[in-house]
Amino acid sequence: MRLFLVLLHRWLGLFIAVFLLIAGLTGAVISWDHELDEWLNPQLFKARSGSEEAGESLSPVALAARAEAADPRVRVTYLPLAAEPGHTVVLFVQPRIDPATGEAFEPGYNQVALDPMTGEIQGRRLWGEIGFNRENLLPFLYKLHYSLHIPDGWGLELGILLMGIVGIIWVLDSFIALWIAFPSAGAWRKSFAFRWRQGGYKLNFDLHRSGGVWVWGLLFIMAVTSVSMNLEFQVMRPVVSVFSDLSPSPFETRTASPPNQPVEPRIDRARALEIAQTEADRRGWTVPAGGIFYSPAYGVYGVGFFTPGNDHGDGGLGNPRFYVDGMDGSLAGAEVPGSGSFGDIFMQAQFPLHSGRILGLPGRILISVMGLVVAMLSVTGIVIWVRKRRARLVAGVRKQNAPAATGPLPAEFGDR
Repeated sequence: MRLFLVLLHRWLGLFIAVFLLIAGLTGAVISWDHELDEWLNPQLFKARSGSEEAGESLSPVALAARAEAADPRVRVTYLPLAAEPGHTVVLFVQPRIDPATGEAFEPGYNQVALDPMTGEIQGRRLWGEIGFNRENLLPFLYKLHYSLHIPDGWGLELGILLMGIVGIIWVLDSFIALWIAFPSAGAWRKSFAFRWRQGGYKLNFDLHRSGGVWVWGLLFIMAVTSVSMNLEFQVMRPVVSVFSDLSPSPFETRTASPPNQPVEPRIDRARALEIAQTEADRRGWTVPAGGIFYSPAYGVYGVGFFTPGNDHGDGGLGNPRFYVDGMDGSLAGAEVPGSGSFGDIFMQAQFPLHSGRILGLPGRILISVMGLVVAMLSVTGIVIWVRKRRARLVAGVRKQNAPAATGPLPAEFGDR
């Protein structure tokens, strides 16, 4: 049984090693994506008018209208409702459909930065575009983390699907690795030890096995939440629903429209915001509405409630949100952190756990460190496989050339 599990761990680990190496290194960086992106690209995030200029900023709805008027080929799909002092308002946009061709326009960008005081467009970029220049680096790394930039095909988001499958294998392999890390009851201490002074292959082996044992719980959380991030509706919600009721999501109960047939809303974003704010007031919420998005595929608005700069929800289970039907203005759902069934709360915790933001700043630091640990485990695992493979090849040659002289392999090639 142990031999079978060792072989299974070897091949499953080799399959996911490169993917986890990339995910670990990029995850360590994108824990600080907002701060690093702002540092690299002040032209996109620092308002030229400054924070001391007299007068009031334009309303967010007016800024969205300006962006759409400046380029009728695009529709604003995400709008922050307040800017941090001295910062621009950064919108996300999607192309509209060209009536002449029936296909989407190609504006060449999906993000727009506007000065909140003047409405001036300070910059545009294609978020997620492959590139290593200052403007594209952080979005490139962010998208690389969860999709490897693999193009979509056959109606599927192939990169997201692949990384979700990697996550499933990672979850399975986590249990196998823990099992084989403890070869016997009497040798359990070795599974926590590091042979620092001996270095070389022995230390590499300990870093892989003992390192994985010490942080196994955190690794398991990262593996499970990675499945949730990429395969929420395909895998995680169906699995969780077996054990607990789940509040329906508007993206689960509706059928997505084809990309070339977006749902045109009958109510505008100002009205959707008013409806969500009225419901928030009724419930006694004091946190302001912080952002509004529209999904053309589902015809649904989403309004999140948070303070400027806290759109990721640092601390706890994230930010509350209402969904508003874009056709009739009815409430289409709500996400209220800490409320609902056990399954609802479990799903609410997935992004905060994966990003570390559930613990605020300390959690983000921890996730950065864990990203490096995941990369280290991937590299040390590959080194172990290379050394053992070389040992097997050497043993094969020795057996062919001098069968009678074949003896045991050096201890460094064994499992200790």
